[in-house]
Amino acid sequence: MTAKARVPAAAGLAAAMAIVVWLAAGLRATGPAATPVVPEAGVGAISEQAPSLRSDVLRLALNATVCAARQGFVRQPTLLTVIDYSLPSTEPRLWVIDLASLRVMFSEVVAHGRNSGENLTTRFSNRLGSLQTSLGLFVTEDTYVGRNGYSLRLTGLEDGVNHRARERAIVMHGAPYVNPQLAKQLGRLGRSWGCPAVRESVARTLIDTIKGGSAVFAYYPDQAWLATSKFLGSCGARASAAAGLPAPLL
Repeated sequence: MTAKARVPAAAGLAAAMAIVVWLAAGLRATGPAATPVVPEAGVGAISEQAPSLRSDVLRLALNATVCAARQGFVRQPTLLTVIDYSLPSTEPRLWVIDLASLRVMFSEVVAHGRNSGENLTTRFSNRLGSLQTSLGLFVTEDTYVGRNGYSLRLTGLEDGVNHRARERAIVMHGAPYVNPQLAKQLGRLGRSWGCPAVRESVARTLIDTIKGGSAVFAYYPDQAWLATSKFLGSCGARASAAAGLPAPLL
C-alpha cells in the first residue's frame, strides 16, 4: 500500500512551493497564534493522493509539526507522519508525507493497542502496562533490532498524553498480525501492546524514511487533548477539529 499517486507537475510545483514558504514563515514566527494559515493548495494536493486523510486532521498535524520544530523538538519538519485513529484498523490510516514535494510516500494500515478497542479505537492511555495506544505528537529517534525485529524509537512530546512512550517501549515495528488478508477474516487487524505496528514487508523502508527527528502525529477527536495540547493551542494558528470523546487521556 505504498502510495503511488503523483501531483500534476505544474499544480504540484506551485502547491509544494506554497507549503515550503508556509513552513519557512511558520518556523520564523514568534508569539502566540503567529503561524500563518496552511495554504489550501498544499492541503488539496495531499488530499488528492490520500482521500481518506481528512483535511482538518492534516491541518492540525501541520500546525503541530511547525510548532514543535520552532521549539527545537522536530529536526526534520519537511517530513510528516500522520495516523488517524478515528478510522478502522482495516483501512489505511497512516500516511508519510514529504512536504517539500507534497508526495504521499506511504499509505498504510497500522495496528493499535489491544486494550484500545477492536476494529475501532475507543480508549487511549499514557499509563505503564495499559497496553493502549497514546495520542499526540511524537518525534522519531534511532533504530534498533529487538524482539519485534527492526524497530524505531519514538519520543512522546506531550506531558500526560504520551510522554511515557520511551518508558513504555512504544516503538514502530513490523508485525505479522498487521495483515490485511487476516483482517478480512477477523474483522480487524491484530493488535499490539500500544505500538503503531505496520506490515512487515514495508516496515524497514518506512522506518528508514522517517527516522532521525521527524514528526509523528497520532490523532483522535478527543476534546480534552485537542483543548490542552501545547502544540495545537497558542503556539500556532489552530485548525478546527471534529468534536469527540471528552474523556481525559491520563
